[in-house]
Amino acid sequence: MGSTRTAAYHTLGCKLNFSETSTLARSLEEAGYARVKVEDRPDVFVLNTCSVTENADKECRRHVRRFQAINPEAFIAVVGCYAQLKPEEIAAIPGVDLVLGANEKFDLATHIEALDGKQEHGKALFGAIREVKRFIPSWNSGDRTRTFLKVQDGCDYFCSFCTIPLARGRSRSGTVAETVAQAEAIASQGIREVVLTGVNTGDFGRSYGEDFLQLIQALDHVEGIDRFRISSIEPNLCNDDVIRFVAQSKRFAPHFHMPLQSGSDAILERMRRRYDTALYAERVHAIKTLMPHACIGVDVITGTPGETEEEFLKTHAFLRSIPVDYLHVFTYSERANTTAVRMEDSVPMEVRRERTKQLRILGSKLQRAFYDRHIGASRPVLFEAEETEGQMLGFTDNYVRVTLPYDASLVNTIVPVTLGRINGDGHVTGSFDVTNGSVPAPCQLVTAN
Repeated sequence: MGSTRTAAYHTLGCKLNFSETSTLARSLEEAGYARVKVEDRPDVFVLNTCSVTENADKECRRHVRRFQAINPEAFIAVVGCYAQLKPEEIAAIPGVDLVLGANEKFDLATHIEALDGKQEHGKALFGAIREVKRFIPSWNSGDRTRTFLKVQDGCDYFCSFCTIPLARGRSRSGTVAETVAQAEAIASQGIREVVLTGVNTGDFGRSYGEDFLQLIQALDHVEGIDRFRISSIEPNLCNDDVIRFVAQSKRFAPHFHMPLQSGSDAILERMRRRYDTALYAERVHAIKTLMPHACIGVDVITGTPGETEEEFLKTHAFLRSIPVDYLHVFTYSERANTTAVRMEDSVPMEVRRERTKQLRILGSKLQRAFYDRHIGASRPVLFEAEETEGQMLGFTDNYVRVTLPYDASLVNTIVPVTLGRINGDGHVTGSFDVTNGSVPAPCQLVTAN
């Protein structure tokens, strides 16, 4: 691999994967591998895979070919959810040197060194997912404004459509004290916002006799972090105590993302979800009662087995009947070794995609209505460092994305912005009042995807 060892990383999938990639990169840096970009012909490529994305095998092969084209002599390691589910298939892909399962990936540096200089290729190291029990805290680096902190991993729910328990194992986490220590370390780097992430974030702490409420209560006292944001929480775990705490919290953002998946109770039962539409609606109304300005995002899946046109229309009507503000819509695709793949009444793919299109149109309307309700309001915006065509971006506390002309003095600061009108491009123009001497400038709001 040469005297100067370098490594580059590519991540597929969720925020959890991005936080873990950063942890892997830090471990390789400690072992002497400088982190570089994929285009810089590194000695080692690390591909962190996802099992949720459609065509996971095709994506994996495509990136391996790309790595080989950039540096044919490089060592290629594949980790992540797909690597746990299909390790031997991935190991057989030409160019792949090492595949590591869920329990092995955090020892990446050791496994690479063990193979260094050997002619062995396509080695797969993985154990049974039931043996994966350790929790490795992770957080992503590279953005001094915001970071994703993994507070929980794995899932005990075994929903009929989902491979995550098979790829990541049982639910587990660290302790409240350990997680607070991670947040304090992040704060020491000047990062202003921490997004709590996990597979089933609200399931935090059970093995230690702790719970998610205790975690967020403790994090609320971490100095140096202005905002904590909950990336996603199951409706059955988003209880009244959690909602009440966020409503009066000093640091937790008024933003909830709650997976729904279907607005049909019959489909929710087939999915083996742990709530019904009545409970979901109750959670939404509880949030909006205490925090009318709060933003509520929703995950929905279209086209699961048995979803008739009538059941789909129930989902569409349910989403229109509750005060939610944006949708993340996914098209169901078959996953090996799940219960759903064995169910009858498969929905044709063209029907699934049409339903996805309809819900995405609804999602755009819901988000537009959310913006309309905030015209004239003042919200705090945390601005980021990236400059794109002379513009900078930021988020309000309640997850409205803001753009305005780039001003380096605003990077990593929180500024109150008065939201103005929605223009012809669907953006909201406005202005902000700065108390530190900066001149008020026009800004625009763009959709947060």
